Amino acid sequence: MNILNTIKNPNDIKSLSISELEKLCIEVREFLINNISKTGGHLASNLGIVELTISLFKNFDFTKDKIIFDVGHQSYVYKIFTGRKDKFDTLRKYNGISGFPKRNESKYDYFDTGHSSNSISAGLGMARARDLKKENYEIICVIGDGAFTGGMVYEALNDVGFKNSKMLIILNDNQMSISVNVGGVSKYLNKIRLNTSYNKLKEKVHHRLDRRTKIVRLARKVKNSIKSLFFNQMFFESLGVKYIGPIDGHDIKELDKTIKKIKKLDKPVVLHVTTTKGLGYLPALTNPDKFHAIGAFDIETGIQISKKGKTYSDAFGKSLVKLASKDKNIVAITAAMIEGTGLNEFSQLYPDRTFDVGITEEHAVTLASGMAINGLKPVFAVYSTFLQRGFDQVLIDVCMQQVPVVFAIDRSGLVGNDGKTHQGVFDISYLNMMPNMEILSPKSTSEVYPILKYALKQNKPVAIRYPRGCDTLNLSKVKTIQTGKWEKISDGEKVVILAVGRMVEYAIKAKEMLKDVYNPIIFNCLFIKPLDNNILKMIVKNKYNVLTLEDNNIIGGFGQQVLYNLNKLGFENKIKIMGYEDKFIDHGSVDELLTDEKMNIKDIVREIKKLYK
Repeated sequence: MNILNTIKNPNDIKSLSISELEKLCIEVREFLINNISKTGGHLASNLGIVELTISLFKNFDFTKDKIIFDVGHQSYVYKIFTGRKDKFDTLRKYNGISGFPKRNESKYDYFDTGHSSNSISAGLGMARARDLKKENYEIICVIGDGAFTGGMVYEALNDVGFKNSKMLIILNDNQMSISVNVGGVSKYLNKIRLNTSYNKLKEKVHHRLDRRTKIVRLARKVKNSIKSLFFNQMFFESLGVKYIGPIDGHDIKELDKTIKKIKKLDKPVVLHVTTTKGLGYLPALTNPDKFHAIGAFDIETGIQISKKGKTYSDAFGKSLVKLASKDKNIVAITAAMIEGTGLNEFSQLYPDRTFDVGITEEHAVTLASGMAINGLKPVFAVYSTFLQRGFDQVLIDVCMQQVPVVFAIDRSGLVGNDGKTHQGVFDISYLNMMPNMEILSPKSTSEVYPILKYALKQNKPVAIRYPRGCDTLNLSKVKTIQTGKWEKISDGEKVVILAVGRMVEYAIKAKEMLKDVYNPIIFNCLFIKPLDNNILKMIVKNKYNVLTLEDNNIIGGFGQQVLYNLNKLGFENKIKIMGYEDKFIDHGSVDELLTDEKMNIKDIVREIKKLYK
């Protein structure tokens, strides 16, 4: 009998025996592997949290009890049992279910997540509201050890014990964030793992794992970059938070027994569980970083099906290695994203010049500032959506002091299937308003190297934004880079298209569709800030109509800055600003989302025609 198919609502799990729960875990893993191999998604983390999630359903009633998954990419098992199992073929697809908890998707999702380290704060807020309203339900926060490096966690823990609000904080410790965890917190958790109870646990777990696998080797080589500041559970207890663990996160019986005891305590509790990312599928077990977030793949081999060509991340990584070979002062900083940002080769060639600071973007920015002030040339490689977390540090610690830090901003613009929390459509807007900041965007992967080379020579902050994925046109790189100068792509008449980054490709394709009727001028606006004032003066002088194209929110974006500066020059003609409207953009393929946002090539063609009329 397939137990998974008999679960019609979450509370059906409560009636299952321990042996039935163990069989259910096997079925859930098979379900995840089969489905994610077709849709892509976050596989390794979900394979590692199966027993823990099922144990939570066994002991809590999520029609009233509230759970928050930190980051949220590990919520797939939870989604399976809360009415979304039959929709898993739509996971992360346009109009399908999200890869993260979403309150508008299900009554069982209590907090939208996608970024890390905020679950304890949100859970504590819910607990305080519950207590003030004299209501009766449980609050559970599930947070990984990678997210435990985030400073917001410690702000929340500092507050948790203040009024002794009852809540359960589950530390899901798999020794990984996306890459292997680093730093003092990782060292602290390692020390806890090495106590007597953990050694007993290890003996029970190791028979399930192939000792030759990469995950075991990696676990032995976890970097411990600073001396541990804490000693075992005393850290949590001193804050007024009860600490229990570590316990085996794959032992259903032990989990069930422990959670039942915790429910009787009328205080905040941290339950430390150790799990293994990718458990149940050998390719994910041996390469958990690769299977953290993967596209559709072949189950037999574990190889991703749609392997693309050279990406912008690849181009950045290669460019940085080439430049660093000639300049020993160039260093790279990443916030737990070595592979995702293309720093693999750099980190292997220059381990002493690579600084993975864990999920601590605020710290990474100010660290870079300190390095630059003392004569290094730091490059912070970061996703657009995650740089938002260091907004104040970019503004005050870098821009206000005019410190030469280079921000290599990956995943700018639409990123597609990860959805609202990950779309990089705000970076132009929030960087535009910062004095002393220069912003550039390559129109092609070939342009990444000369732009990075230029940025590393500047005595000021420079942000380079580039999209996820590859080129679609084989465009040559800009011949020379001068501060604030744009590149003319094609001559024409009457209408000027000012395009940023990958939108240059869309402008060229739109012009090609109109070649027998209209002939707009196209500029590659590789400098988003400062603008090319000479070109703007030429537009005003010749009374051209203008179309601006950017892969960013319209408010505070490139087009609005162009309009503001044109108006100062006496502009009296028509302008159309094309970008994203004032909203959060959901998940789907980039092409589907561009169509949804009226930003595809046909929409651009339509607006060009309007400007000619």
